[in-house]
Amino acid sequence: MEKKQQSSGDMKENKAVKKKMNWSGSLIVASLTGAFGSSFLYGYNLSVVNAPAVYIKKFYNETWERRYGFSVDESTLTLLWSITVSIFAIGGLVGAIIVTPIVKFFGRKCTLLLNNVFAVTAALLMSLSLLAGSFEMLILGRIIMGVDAGISLSALPMYLSEISPKEIRGSLGQVTAIFICIGVFAGQVLGLPEIFGQESRWPYLFGAIIVPSLIQVVILPFLPESPRYLLLEKHNTSKAEKAFQTFLGKDDVSHEVEEVLAESRVQRNTKLVSILQLLRTHAVRWQVITVVVTMGCYQLCGLNAIWYYTNSIFSEAGINHETIPYVTLSTGAVEIVAAVFSGLVIERLGRRPLLIGGFGLMVVFFAVLTVSLTLQKTVHWLPYLSIFCILAIIASFCIGPGGIPFVLTGEFFQQSQRPAAFMIAGTVNWLSNFAVGLLFPFIQGGLQTYCFLVFAAICLAGATYLFFVLPETKNKTFHEISQAFAKRNKVSLEMQEMNHYPGERKSSAEQESDFTSSVNNGETKKGVV
Repeated sequence: MEKKQQSSGDMKENKAVKKKMNWSGSLIVASLTGAFGSSFLYGYNLSVVNAPAVYIKKFYNETWERRYGFSVDESTLTLLWSITVSIFAIGGLVGAIIVTPIVKFFGRKCTLLLNNVFAVTAALLMSLSLLAGSFEMLILGRIIMGVDAGISLSALPMYLSEISPKEIRGSLGQVTAIFICIGVFAGQVLGLPEIFGQESRWPYLFGAIIVPSLIQVVILPFLPESPRYLLLEKHNTSKAEKAFQTFLGKDDVSHEVEEVLAESRVQRNTKLVSILQLLRTHAVRWQVITVVVTMGCYQLCGLNAIWYYTNSIFSEAGINHETIPYVTLSTGAVEIVAAVFSGLVIERLGRRPLLIGGFGLMVVFFAVLTVSLTLQKTVHWLPYLSIFCILAIIASFCIGPGGIPFVLTGEFFQQSQRPAAFMIAGTVNWLSNFAVGLLFPFIQGGLQTYCFLVFAAICLAGATYLFFVLPETKNKTFHEISQAFAKRNKVSLEMQEMNHYPGERKSSAEQESDFTSSVNNGETKKGVV
């Protein structure tokens, strides 16, 4: 009995040691540096336009009057402002479309590094727009910054999913969401009147974008490329081994290399596929649909409406105008706490309960917020309930829907499918983002306090779909996740393994020839395969 208890204790201890070893210093630095120059900037640019909105609109009006001799009318000014806010998503769509050939040619890490060219260019255009007296520079800068975000929100999750062990893949994937939240909070803090939230200082809010980009450019070159990319797409086993050793913090990585090669042999194909080929593949049909649904709900659930128009929502809730910038900080703080909580529990609770539970809670709080905003003039304490509901909606979003869609996109698809899958996810993401940013002011004007019921309905639809379709992917390999979807895709497991891409797949003889050739060329070391 004592031996059994001792054995059980040893197993738990070994499991704890193994889990601790998964978090190497290089893995942590790579994830933090990659996210700081990528998803952080996405979050920052979501909120940074909030605080200086009044001053930017005044700048638009003064520029218009100087050029044409008369003030811009209210409807045109609203349209210009809506375009300024939502054009960011059009740039994001462009970035999501061009990311596939970029990550194929340059790799995941180099794509993140090169992407900083867009960030620095956008920062210079936006920060110098007031000095140049050109609001077009600000709008153009928002588009270019959107391109940066579109590339980074595909390349970063791809990089993180490929450098992390499967035991902590979900937690590491949540770094993307955590830094989006930190970016939103940073935009709110820097937008305070005491810092850059003044008429003469608002351009500095956009110039600050250069700082994270420079930090990433300085640190990231010293870290390895994705080992899966090096092994499966560049066929460079020695560099892949070194990358695994660096990220895993151990010398013997033969098991990891063999695991990736075994997956490659099962899949019979490491050639990148196009979006059309991916959409035609029966074996991943429901995976693609699930990614489209989760990404669509990620944007259409209404969170961006709250991020973009926080000030006006708090104003409607009866908060004093001078107090709003400080109350807004609470939303950013709640986001960070909820996102970190999600990262800590995702490997224990799994993706499914956090995602479905997050959407479900949002439905409840959107409904309560609608009632609160409708009746707030009749009951003096209802504005405080409105604030609570907004914070609860943000927390509900960040514990699941805020980051898990990116994790799932990396987990659902094999190496050759992943860039096309992220392009599909990115396209849906940014089109939905643009629609919310452009249409929400008009929806809010037409439906008034009932506008959030639209988002509640979307969250309910998303939660219902995921409840019936989404399997748990925690600690599972691509092959195991494919098995979970096999019945729904109406494809046998054998067909799923062997018939991913008709006309693209290499024959067994070709594969054997390629494998032998790589061994003869010294690419595969003895003892590894």
